[in-house]
Amino acid sequence: MSGQREITSAELARHSTETDLWIAINGIVYDVTSFQHMHPGSAIPLYQNGGKDVTELFFSLHRAEVLADPRYDRMKVGVLKGATAISTTATATLPYGEAHGHWRRFSPYYNESHHRFRAALREFIDREIRPTAAADDENGTAPSQELNLKMGSAGVIAAIFGSDTAVMDAYAPPLPGGLKPSEYDEFHELILAEEFKRLGTYGLADGLAGGNGIGLPPVLNFGSPALVARIAPDVLHGRKRMALAISEPYVGSDVKHIRTVAEKSADGRHYIVTGVKKWITGGTFADYFTTLCLDKNGKGMVLLVIERDDTVSTKAIKTSYSAGAGTAYVEFDKTVVPAENLIGKEGLGFMYAMANFNKERWGMVAAGNRMSRLMVAECFKWAVQREVFGKKLIEQPVIRQKLAAMAAEVEAVHSMLEDLTYQMTRLPKGEVDKVLAGPIALLKYRQTRAATLVADNACQIFGGRALTRTGMGQYVEKFQRSYKMQAILGGSEEILADFAIRQALKSIDPLVARL
Repeated sequence: MSGQREITSAELARHSTETDLWIAINGIVYDVTSFQHMHPGSAIPLYQNGGKDVTELFFSLHRAEVLADPRYDRMKVGVLKGATAISTTATATLPYGEAHGHWRRFSPYYNESHHRFRAALREFIDREIRPTAAADDENGTAPSQELNLKMGSAGVIAAIFGSDTAVMDAYAPPLPGGLKPSEYDEFHELILAEEFKRLGTYGLADGLAGGNGIGLPPVLNFGSPALVARIAPDVLHGRKRMALAISEPYVGSDVKHIRTVAEKSADGRHYIVTGVKKWITGGTFADYFTTLCLDKNGKGMVLLVIERDDTVSTKAIKTSYSAGAGTAYVEFDKTVVPAENLIGKEGLGFMYAMANFNKERWGMVAAGNRMSRLMVAECFKWAVQREVFGKKLIEQPVIRQKLAAMAAEVEAVHSMLEDLTYQMTRLPKGEVDKVLAGPIALLKYRQTRAATLVADNACQIFGGRALTRTGMGQYVEKFQRSYKMQAILGGSEEILADFAIRQALKSIDPLVARL
């Protein structure tokens, strides 16, 4: 507000009628005479507080980013003399609000490339995605092709798959932060998952990265060089989008009983695919579908890349989280698929799909726990500013206990996540699924149990605002609608917990395991 005239408290007080109404917020004086009847909370609170400095009242009712809306610039008439403005853009590390910087000052897992990568990625997301993220998530707006192209050119999409050095060197744009493919490891991938969920918009974030993140890896890991060369460049550069199509109306975690069939043509040049898939993340706007099918010729299962055409239709599924995720019901009606679109070998489709699950579940842990961590930060902010019965919320022992329980759960999950991630960087690629499948399943179970406690405590701390889809508690309300997705997608809690123990039992010699 350089160059704006100073307004004294006495002058401010003279503008306190419905026809001449000024208020001061955070050192800035606004003329809200024309705005009062457009105010979402009605004109009454405005003229009841006309001619006053309402900074404390404003921040008890509105999020700070409201003031950054350029639509309100035209209402500014000056600065309040003697007022001290509080920064609304400064970023402070809240207790347990970030994995690093509060108590984790040092780590053996991260080097300069990781910090550089996080900074570049955060800058891109905050600049290109965050300004409209909450509204897009609420309105169910699908990520635009323009944004997808920006993500592609910035190397953000490629960063999802950065550990595949050969693919990065051959087909990908430069990675964020000038990261070299040879520097990339699973900790960079962990950072990527965390930064997208830092938006607080679980559905939109899944729409931005989820479909590609689980749809392309089977092609990269098991597809022929020709298939990779045809599919990967367009996806990595943001020209095309991908989805993984496994679940069906008939089966979720019980993948062996899918009913979508692929019949090979007599000349062996095509597969004819007929069937339906359900709950497909990114399906409403995907160009390619990595699809698990039963081989009608009795060769087990095949995994195919199916390209969208007139025989492929998608319908949006309304779920408890945002339609921005692109969750779809997908129909393949005698879809002709070139034999060259086969991933790997016939009969091994189930194995390829299972191999994809471990990385998917690991990514869901990283993303889900970052959402839980955001809830911890939101609750800390609210507790130190909200005043009830003459005290700040944070002064109430019951609130501090809830915060402690939330932080303890989040930090425990994160520590095991980093340990597992380190094992992934050290184990030979073929050993990861064998050694870590059980622990990854166990951690996903632990993470979703932690999220359940976090959701419950955050709701109690925010009260009615946690039930309101806009305003102070909007991210807590979004979390209430999305945290159960984590407990079901990628394998339900009960199945994963049982799987983890069954995997552990394989290492026990019953002749030796005695008390």
